[in-house]
Amino acid sequence: MDIALTQRLSFKQASLTVLVAFILGTALSVFQVGTDYASEDASIDREINALMEISHNPAARIAYNIDAELAQELVLGLLRSPAVISAQIIDNNQLNLASVSRPAMQSPYRLLSDFIFGERRHFETALFVSHSPAESLGTLSLEVDTYAFGSHFLRRSLLTFVTGFARSLLLSLILLVLFYFMLTKPLTGFIRALSERDLRNPKHTNLPYPPKHERDEIGVLVDVTNRQLTSIASEIEQRQNAEERLTRYLAELENSVSARTEQLETANRNLLDANRELEAAKRIALDMAQARSAFLANMSHEIRTPLNGLLGMLALSMDGPLDNEQRQQLSIAHDSGKVLVDLLNDILDLSKFEAGQLELEHIPFDIGALVEETATLLSQNAAHDVELTCLIDPRLHNRRLGDPTRVRQVVSNLLSNALKFTRTGRVDIYVAARACGVRIIVRDTGIGIAEDAQVRIFHPFSQAEVGITRQFGGTGLGLALTRRLCEAMHGTLSLDTKEGIGSSFCVDLPLPSQSSPAQPPQLHGRIIGLSSASSGLSEQLASLLPSWGLHYQHLNADAAVDTLEGDVLISDCPQRLHELRALTRLPILLVSAYGNFLSHEQVQPLAPIEQLARPLSRQALLLAVRRALGQVEAETATPPSEPPRNRQARVLLVEDNAVNQLVAKGMLGKLGCDVLLAKHGAEALNLLEIHAVDLVLMDCNMPIMDGYEATRRIRQKPEFAGLPIIALTANALSDERERCRVAGMDDYLAKPFRKNELAALLNQWLDKTN
Repeated sequence: MDIALTQRLSFKQASLTVLVAFILGTALSVFQVGTDYASEDASIDREINALMEISHNPAARIAYNIDAELAQELVLGLLRSPAVISAQIIDNNQLNLASVSRPAMQSPYRLLSDFIFGERRHFETALFVSHSPAESLGTLSLEVDTYAFGSHFLRRSLLTFVTGFARSLLLSLILLVLFYFMLTKPLTGFIRALSERDLRNPKHTNLPYPPKHERDEIGVLVDVTNRQLTSIASEIEQRQNAEERLTRYLAELENSVSARTEQLETANRNLLDANRELEAAKRIALDMAQARSAFLANMSHEIRTPLNGLLGMLALSMDGPLDNEQRQQLSIAHDSGKVLVDLLNDILDLSKFEAGQLELEHIPFDIGALVEETATLLSQNAAHDVELTCLIDPRLHNRRLGDPTRVRQVVSNLLSNALKFTRTGRVDIYVAARACGVRIIVRDTGIGIAEDAQVRIFHPFSQAEVGITRQFGGTGLGLALTRRLCEAMHGTLSLDTKEGIGSSFCVDLPLPSQSSPAQPPQLHGRIIGLSSASSGLSEQLASLLPSWGLHYQHLNADAAVDTLEGDVLISDCPQRLHELRALTRLPILLVSAYGNFLSHEQVQPLAPIEQLARPLSRQALLLAVRRALGQVEAETATPPSEPPRNRQARVLLVEDNAVNQLVAKGMLGKLGCDVLLAKHGAEALNLLEIHAVDLVLMDCNMPIMDGYEATRRIRQKPEFAGLPIIALTANALSDERERCRVAGMDDYLAKPFRKNELAALLNQWLDKTN
């Protein structure tokens, strides 16, 4: 019995199954491609953002240092990424530090990739340093060609669809063969066997055909056996469905494992690349730190060496016979040299801050005297029409615990800044006690600071405007260093200013009190002050004199005066003194600015009179008032100890610089020492073999043999084990002292040095050897 192919049950089932399998396979392929698209689209942003994060810190340091060469190297490195076609670094002034680009890849499939992912993507990130995230240093921009990722996606998608179609075709063939061998052929044979039976068997009854299945296998199956064949067909169908589900599950599991493995491999490659870049960045940072340290050491040595000669020669010249004008000129030159040393120290201190190497002392000191001494030293910088006044609270505990050198730097920087930008009016420094320490306020009537520049002035090498440096000078280091010093001492620095009116800097420092406040002197008398009501002298006298038990009366500088009833007249108005002298014979204390003292011929008609320098210190005012009132206390003054001048000590000076040789020889000669001179370490070794010396002053940087090597060779000889060797070096960095100690030197004297510092070292080490 033959059945047409199109009428066979196997053909119908295979056709339906293949159609369903094709639809499901296509749907799964589309779903897989869609999932792969979402993953690939996200990986573009993720990988480029990871690249931006890796490049952020190097780019931020480059923008901070404005290093165009390193910036070009960085963007060239970014261009190595196959997806990056353009990289650019722009600083905070919108200046292009570095920029590179290349053409995008070309391919006939690019149109499809651009439609799916877009042609290009732009990435940009703001640059900043970790300790100041709010301050933008510039931007890093990348432009990415998505075809580098889209080409991979298109290849994977094509492979997914091809394998899907292949699986559907293979499944259809397998099902067709299976249905034929498992259904059609056995059933056909069985039907033939039944048809060959003797139909005449009475027991044979024709079974009715099922509706619409008269010509197919189902009709023949029902004709031969009703329920048995139906049960067998149902069981076969269930098994086939189970096999299909199991096959699909295994295929999905295999795809998931493959995708996860690929992701892990990509993450590992990215991690290895990031580690290599971090190692390279670390090496670059270490090289930059070493280069900076070497530069600072060389700069310190090269500047301090001539400064030592300059200040030393000026100090020696001032010890000679000079008239007052020459002495004043040399003193100004000497003070200017010290200002240059202070500037060099500011630069080195700033580098110590950045390296975290700044060390603070914790010793007692007199903060009132420190402020007055600093103001007196800086008074020569005040303009002719500027009044500088120290206003110290009489109730202040003067003895404080802290670092006097750093406090002096803070006061000096703020006063220098106020005096530089004030051409008329007042500059006042207030010192008062606070619950947790001391408050110092420096107030001026200068040019003030614009609101948009108030943050910028605390940055190193920055000033309020470009024209400030040209008009007023300065490096822009003072306020930046002052703020960092305040923070290092756990204090605060605040600013209150208005452009065109003036500025007020307030410093709060936690300096604990070392002792109870000293008892104020108790005087009696009546003091008359003649000055402008808005002057600093009037405010200072009104604060100090009543605390000393004196009665104080203020007269306006322009007020008419008929009589003066008092014991002493204090004034800063020399133009009215002749008028007042005609009314009274009271002693006069005249307060004048630096360099504005009256001559002897001008003073003589005004006697009795005493001239006092501004800024007026408390001690100078107290002594002058006591003398004027005739209430001077008997004091036994002990003369300051001077270094012995006739030690008969022999000192070996090892120094290659001719000027520094003259300076050191001059100072040593005035201190009573016999000097042997060597120009380098080898010559010093030869002299030690011939002459007996009590002490060696060893320069560190010299030709032929430097001081470190010479010291090591001296220490190798037992007979020189106890010989004091003092380092003379112009390198003021923090590790220089340790380097000298390791070489075998006993002490350290930084250039430029003063005679009293040299004398103190001689006293210390020559006394130990005697």
